[in-house]
Amino acid sequence: MNGAESLVHTLVGGGVEVCFANPGTSEMHFVAALDRVDGMRCVLGLFEGVVTGAADGYYRMSDKPAATLLHLGPGLVNGLANIHNANRAMSGMVNIVGDHATYHRQYDAPLASDIEGLARPNSHWVKTSPDARGIVGDGALAIAAARQLPGKIATLILPADTAWNEGSGPAPPARPTPPSADAVEEAARVLRSGEPTLMLLTGRALREDGLAFAGKIADKTPTRLAAEGFNARTQRGRGRVSIERIPYVVDQALRVLAGLKHIILVGSKMPVAFFAYPDKPSKLYPDDCQGHVLTRPEDDQIAALEMLCDAVGAGQTPAPVVNGERPLPGSGAITSGALGASIGALLPENAVVADEAMTTGRGFFVPTKAAAPHDWLSNMGGSIGFGPPLATGAAIACPDRKVVGLQADGSAMYTVQALWTQAREGLDVTTVLFSNRAYHILKGELASVGAGNPGRKALDMLDLGDPDIDWVGLAKSLGVPGPASPTWTASTAALPRAWRRRAPISSRSFSRSRSTVRRKSRPTEAGVRSNGTQCSSNRRTENHSFRNTLTAASHPTESIPMQITRGSFGAI
Repeated sequence: MNGAESLVHTLVGGGVEVCFANPGTSEMHFVAALDRVDGMRCVLGLFEGVVTGAADGYYRMSDKPAATLLHLGPGLVNGLANIHNANRAMSGMVNIVGDHATYHRQYDAPLASDIEGLARPNSHWVKTSPDARGIVGDGALAIAAARQLPGKIATLILPADTAWNEGSGPAPPARPTPPSADAVEEAARVLRSGEPTLMLLTGRALREDGLAFAGKIADKTPTRLAAEGFNARTQRGRGRVSIERIPYVVDQALRVLAGLKHIILVGSKMPVAFFAYPDKPSKLYPDDCQGHVLTRPEDDQIAALEMLCDAVGAGQTPAPVVNGERPLPGSGAITSGALGASIGALLPENAVVADEAMTTGRGFFVPTKAAAPHDWLSNMGGSIGFGPPLATGAAIACPDRKVVGLQADGSAMYTVQALWTQAREGLDVTTVLFSNRAYHILKGELASVGAGNPGRKALDMLDLGDPDIDWVGLAKSLGVPGPASPTWTASTAALPRAWRRRAPISSRSFSRSRSTVRRKSRPTEAGVRSNGTQCSSNRRTENHSFRNTLTAASHPTESIPMQITRGSFGAI
C-alpha cells in the first residue's frame, strides 16, 4: 500500500465520503488510489473554484467535511476565493494539495511555489506530509481539524513521492462546547430589563429548532429577532419561525438598528458595514449599544437558546411559526418583489436554495417566508462565483432534495463550469439566472462611494454586453440545453415542471440594463436578444462505460421552455 492509498483509507475511515477534484500530474497516484479504495465518491470539477465551492455546499447541507484535490500552488490559488467563502461560512473541508516530489523542489521547476504560505491565510490547519509513513497520522489530524465546530479549513500538502512511496483512523465527530450558564443568565437579565434589545443570530441558531426557541423568547420578552445579513444556512418557510436579515445597504441597516441599547449575540458578531463609504459609519449599531455574547461560534447554540428560553419563562410559549398562505405568482412588470413572489409560490417542498441573485435577489427574502419549508444558503464571504458550485455540493449532499440556484449573470461567469459537473453527475439542480447584462450592483456602489458622475469608460467596466453572453448556447455546451417560449405565464407554468425533474436544469430571465452612455447597436439573434427565460433538463445515463460517459452527460432528455416578458430588474 503506497502513501496515497493510505491517505484515502484514512479519509474514508474518518467519515470523508466525497472528493471534489481537479487534479494534475503530481496528484496521479492519489487519483489512482481513489479508484482502488472503496467508499469515496469522486466528483470532477473543471475549475478549482468549482471544486472548493462544491465542498462548501456539501458541508452546509451534510454537516460533514468533503475532501478537495488540487494541483500544486496555482491550483490552490484558483480555489482560494471559495475557500475564503467557506471559511466565512464556517464550513469544514480537507484540502489535499499535491506538490513536487521532495527531491525535485531544489530545482525550482516552473510550478514550484510556497504552498504552505499560500494556504495559511485561509486555513486553520496546514501541514506538508514529510514522508509516506506519516500520511496516515497527518490525514487523521486534517480530518479532526476540519470536523471541529464550527467547521475548519484543513490543508494537507502531499509531495508526489510521499504518495507513491510505501505507506504504513477514523476521526470522531466534534461536539460543540456546552453553553455558559453565566452567559445565559446575563442575557436573561438584559431581556428582563425592558430596554430596546435585539437578538442577532447566525450559524446553527438558524436551524429550525434554534429559531423555534428564539421565537418563543421574542414572543415572551420585549426583544426583536434578526439574522446577520448573510448566513450559511437558514431553515425557513411555513411551519417555521420567520426571521429578517440585517440589510446590506448602510442607510437601511442604520434605520433598522437605531435606538437599540443591547444586542445579544448568538454565534454572531456586532453588525458592521460590508464596505467603508464616505461620510457613513462602519459600525451599524448605536454608540451606546452594548453587545452581550450568549454563544460563540464553537458553542452549542441550540442548547443555549433552550436554556435562555427556560430562564425567561418562555418554555411553554408556542413558537410563532409562519402559517400564512403561499404568495401568488408575480404578474405584470418584472420586479424583484414579483420574482420573489413567484419563487415563493412555486418553490417545492424541502428545497435547498443557493442564493447568489445579487441585486435582483434583494427583494426575494420577504415574499418567500411563507413558501414551502426550505433551506436558504447565502454568500457569507462576499467573493462572487460561489452559487453554481454551492448548488452542486448541496445536491450531492442531499440527492433526495431539489436544489434551486438563484444566480446573477456576472458572478455566474466566474464558475459556469459547475453546470458541466451538474450534468455529468445527473444532479437535481434548477438554476434560474437573472441576466441584466451588467454588474448592476456596482452601479449602486459607484454612487455610494461618491465616485462622481461616471463616463463611458467607467460604465463600460460595469457592462456585460458587446458581445452579449449567449446563455442558452453556453448552457447547452455544458450539457444543459433548452429553448424559450414567449410569456410570463409560460414561465410560471414551467417552473413546477422544472421542480419535478430530477436532472440539471438551466433557466434564464434577463433584461437589458439601461446606461446613460449609448453604445453601438448589435444585430439581434432569435432566442438570444429577446427578453426571456430558458429552461431545460438533462439526465445522466448510469451504468455505461467511461467512453460513453461524456456523450451521455450531454444528451438532453427533456426541454422545458420558459420566458419572461420585457422588464427591468434594476436596483432594489
